[in-house]
Amino acid sequence: MTEHLTLAGCTPIPLANYLKALGVLRLVAEQADRDARGYWLNEQLVLDSSLDAAALQRFFLEHYRPTPVLAPWNGGSGFYPKDNQDGIAPLTRATAPRLVELHDAIELIRTILDRESLTERPGGDTKAALLGELRAELPDSALAWLDAAVVLTEESPKYPPLLGTGGNDGRLDFTNNFMQRVVAVIDTATGEPSPGAAGWLEEALFASATPGLPTSKVGQFAPGDAGGPNQVSGFEADKPLVNPWDFIFMLEGALLFAAAATKRLEGTERSGVSYPFTVRATGAGSGSTATGDEGNARAEFWAPLWPDPVGLPELSALLAEGRATLGRRPARDGLDFARAVSRLGVDRGLTSFQRYAFLMRSGKAYFATPLNRISVRRNPGADLIDELDTHRWLSRFRSHARREGAHRVLSLARRLEDALFELATSRDDEGPVVRRLIVVLGEIQLYLARSPKARDNCPPVPRLSAQWFLRADDGSPEMSIAAALAGLHARDAKGAWRLRLRHYLAPERGGHTPEWDDQADHAVIWHAGARIEDNLAGVLARGLLETTRGGFPDKPLYSPRTAPLDDVADWLNGNLDDRRLARLLPGLALVDIPKGYGHSTTRSLPLPAAYRLLKPLFCTDEQLLRTEKIPAETHLPLPREIPRRLHSGDVAEALASGLRRLRAAGIRTGLHAINPGHRDGRRLLAALMIPIADSALKSLWHAETATEQTQKTSETD
Repeated sequence: MTEHLTLAGCTPIPLANYLKALGVLRLVAEQADRDARGYWLNEQLVLDSSLDAAALQRFFLEHYRPTPVLAPWNGGSGFYPKDNQDGIAPLTRATAPRLVELHDAIELIRTILDRESLTERPGGDTKAALLGELRAELPDSALAWLDAAVVLTEESPKYPPLLGTGGNDGRLDFTNNFMQRVVAVIDTATGEPSPGAAGWLEEALFASATPGLPTSKVGQFAPGDAGGPNQVSGFEADKPLVNPWDFIFMLEGALLFAAAATKRLEGTERSGVSYPFTVRATGAGSGSTATGDEGNARAEFWAPLWPDPVGLPELSALLAEGRATLGRRPARDGLDFARAVSRLGVDRGLTSFQRYAFLMRSGKAYFATPLNRISVRRNPGADLIDELDTHRWLSRFRSHARREGAHRVLSLARRLEDALFELATSRDDEGPVVRRLIVVLGEIQLYLARSPKARDNCPPVPRLSAQWFLRADDGSPEMSIAAALAGLHARDAKGAWRLRLRHYLAPERGGHTPEWDDQADHAVIWHAGARIEDNLAGVLARGLLETTRGGFPDKPLYSPRTAPLDDVADWLNGNLDDRRLARLLPGLALVDIPKGYGHSTTRSLPLPAAYRLLKPLFCTDEQLLRTEKIPAETHLPLPREIPRRLHSGDVAEALASGLRRLRAAGIRTGLHAINPGHRDGRRLLAALMIPIADSALKSLWHAETATEQTQKTSETD
């Protein structure tokens, strides 16, 4: 009959409790019920086995056989004269059958140390040689700890961050403390439980309140129990209370995370080391860490959680593999792991990961700081991030930001990484975070444009697919106008798209994969912080000049997307958020804007006469022909003096010049004597540059015809 025990003392946070849960499951499956299974429910481990609560406690109190957790390569491990002997000395004399494996392993290690004449902690080559001998001579029961704490490679020993530096945290040796905790709960002569062991065990498993906990140290695994300020009712706790069973189960659980040395079949490196679910620390994605924490952090550890009962063989296989990949490469840091989570977790039945970072806190001590919980689910929006991997752009920019260290670029990198982390782990509407990403990528492109040193280290932001816009589009007028403007370009005689808006943001060579081109510096006219009207005026002036010099057949005012006239009118009348529009536009210039048109959500004031008169001049001949605004074989150029006069504020002269140009092209208009209706020439110029649909252009033509008919009727009367 299967019992379902909820272990309230085994929780995902802190890391000590998570490892404790794994330790309990492992020990029960190995020593009591091989069919035992475990899973996470309501932030607690549920143990399915043949043991009820009383039998479970009886097993640990009377039958549990401690794993030989020993580290003679460390100072303070108990094997050297100056070390604390409170744990190892009683175990050396132990006669209890349940302690035989631990006792015999201690004796074998002492034999090896005597043979090598080691009376103090070894270092360098001596330490590596000792580790090799231990690996060859220790029994399998003792090798489990060695493999979890140390990885022997061809070059030198490596130490998985989960267990500090080979099983110690500064001066705190985990193995010596493990032996002391074993002696505290098991009588070494009889194997009977100590007087306080039963109460402590109940507290460890079921979180029941138990008085009389001994003082000890828990190290990096439980920051809240590590002592220091605000840990007790007084000002400071020098010796915090630690349940001996918690420490024992914690290290027993850590044995499941044995690291592995892996041969690499390609590249120049001779071997690599794989630490399960462990990557480099990233300051992004959590409000409790900063980019500055990365330098002193040991690593990040992502603790997997699962909802369905899992046996020890399946769990061991999952934890032994413990690798996340992005395409063909392994995840290197927290951001990579967040991107890989859905691909890794969905296939293995995981629901989430509890993210920890081993951060330097409280002086030079490392603590396993819980950061955030990352749910596992397939997130198609996260695939957008893959586009930033083109030519390793993302990793190169992040590396440059940390190498440069300036506040501006570090701030951009942190905002980028936070947004990418949120997109990779988003459970709700991804539109807001994609919009934030578009904004920050535009700012990064403008930063790269101004920094030759940055361009040496990092290529331009890659061209982004139309999916970026489609996922970011919120239907707002600002997004509608920004997208229409972002799609502006010219076309050469063969119809190829040239002079895209991003051409004016940074000195780059166009194409599917943009590259820097220092010869294109002259084309960069976009200035961060300048008014959007001024930047657009510069784009148009430069575009008209380049199309004339290049012999292009039409104006540089093509766009695959258009904005509704109501949105244009709202912007002309100052009803939209200029700042938001200005922030969106550089980022959208990096996106391949798809064909389409925005939908107006409001009814706006009529457009001023000046706009209606001049708009045909700011349309391509191709559109004018489609709307029958000009006859076939007719060309309606846009004289550069008209944008210049509008930008300088001389609206009346711009209108007069425009009217003459329209009449010369044979375009009739009823606007003979015109009141400009809008005196802000710069804003009017920018509004005229916004592409509109054919139907919208025809509606302007009908408005002008109606005006002409009204004038004729007045003259007849």
